[in-house]
Amino acid sequence: MSGEPSEPKPKSRSRGGARPSDRARTAGEGRPSSSGDPDKGERRRRRRRVKQDAAPSTFRKVLSVVGLVVGAIVAALATYVLMVYPSGGGTGGGREVEITFERDESTSSIIGKLEAAGLVRGPRLFGLYARLVGLKAEPGPHLLSDDASPRDLVERVERRGLASKAKVTIPEGFTRFDIAKRLQSLHVASSGAFLEASANPALLHELGIEADSAEGYLFPATYELPHDSDPREVVRRMKGEFEKRFTALEQNHRLGLASLESSLGWSRHQLLTLASMVEKEAAVDDERPIIASVFLNRLRDPNFKRRVLQCDPTAGYGCLVLRDRVPGCAGYAGKITHAVNVDPLNTYSTYVHEGLPPGPIANPGVKSLQAVLAPSTTKYLYFVAREGRRHAFSETLDDHNTAVKDLRERVNSR
Repeated sequence: MSGEPSEPKPKSRSRGGARPSDRARTAGEGRPSSSGDPDKGERRRRRRRVKQDAAPSTFRKVLSVVGLVVGAIVAALATYVLMVYPSGGGTGGGREVEITFERDESTSSIIGKLEAAGLVRGPRLFGLYARLVGLKAEPGPHLLSDDASPRDLVERVERRGLASKAKVTIPEGFTRFDIAKRLQSLHVASSGAFLEASANPALLHELGIEADSAEGYLFPATYELPHDSDPREVVRRMKGEFEKRFTALEQNHRLGLASLESSLGWSRHQLLTLASMVEKEAAVDDERPIIASVFLNRLRDPNFKRRVLQCDPTAGYGCLVLRDRVPGCAGYAGKITHAVNVDPLNTYSTYVHEGLPPGPIANPGVKSLQAVLAPSTTKYLYFVAREGRRHAFSETLDDHNTAVKDLRERVNSR
């Protein structure tokens, strides 16, 4: 044995003798912590993303629903304003109103005039409708009525050719004054506006009419014309129809036209004037060429010294166009009197003025035009009315006076 102290021997550990702390560490080894579990962490992250996405998704759904509701309301409103409201009735039963619109007049001003005239049903709705469709008025006079629907009212004001139409029949022998009244009664154009257009110098020049008015050139026929038409377009339409019909007559009666030109120096205007006189005098078709021959015989016969045609309707027409300037026309209401016939200031009277009147006194049809281009061959210089809407024709004044006496006796015996 040495003298150095010996080191104590370490105690051996039994299997069951591990310390608690060691056992805890040992138990913890090989079991990952919750923070270290990749699957569980991923699940937590997913749950957080779901919660984060849930709020925007709900907001979008609410926003979509609100958008659908608003869209449905807007669509319903648009449908009502653009389809239902425009098809509704007007404000009255057909009262006529004449309104004049200026060139480039604002939509607000147009709406204001229509509202002031009592033509607008629901002013705010009409204002919205008018602005949505871009209402622009055709400048000039308009004949409107309070029974027009909002859509029809807009179409008439714009004159787009979509407005409702009227069937207008112009009989042979109508004057432009008669036509004006008929156009107004059918809501096509106002009487005053049409009369003004038919005597407008610029329009007459455009149409090649060398006269004070379009009288005689407004061909009698049946037309389909839009309500509230531009009166100038109506004149153009009727003149166009005249040109078509007269051109065909010229081609078929070239000899008759040449005869009038060579013997009397007539142009189309004089031919048309005589045809209008035949139209106003004749009541049955077979007498038209005979009546034309009477007037032509008076103008051509060298023995008929004072070439007065003595056609009552010419003097009556003078009272229509010269009323205020002719004393004999005072109180004229359609009946032709002696005073009307003999007043020298009545330049249309063929009782005091020789030859033809200044222009046509009506608008003749094809048959009266044909009668002048192809008159009967007669020696008649006179005619007077008799029964059955016919006339008695005479070659001499004595025979004519006898026919007049017989007519008066028959009238007095009734």
